[in-house]
Amino acid sequence: MIPLIGLVVGVVVGLWFEPTVPAELQPYLPIAIVAALDAVIGALRALGERRFNDRVFVVSFISNVMIAAFMVYLGDQLGVGSQLSTGVVVVLGIRIFANAAAIRRRIFHA
Repeated sequence: MIPLIGLVVGVVVGLWFEPTVPAELQPYLPIAIVAALDAVIGALRALGERRFNDRVFVVSFISNVMIAAFMVYLGDQLGVGSQLSTGVVVVLGIRIFANAAAIRRRIFHA
């Protein structure tokens, strides 16, 4: 129940303050969101398999976001930012769909 309350409070605070992302960080935000979503879906899978560990989740969440943002930054520095961003999204998307499929199989036993 506490995570749900935290989510609602976070959404309300975000809507109330309407934060803006600085222009220099805008290319990294979508990649960071996809990386964070990968960690959350992985945590849901671990929760369903009864092997969830909150410390592993926090480390996974932070490291996924930092590594993905660094890869996009590195791609920008090398002049291949959009291609490397696409690669990161594809890899994380594959992981998200694999975890979602595992969750679906566990719920529906199929």
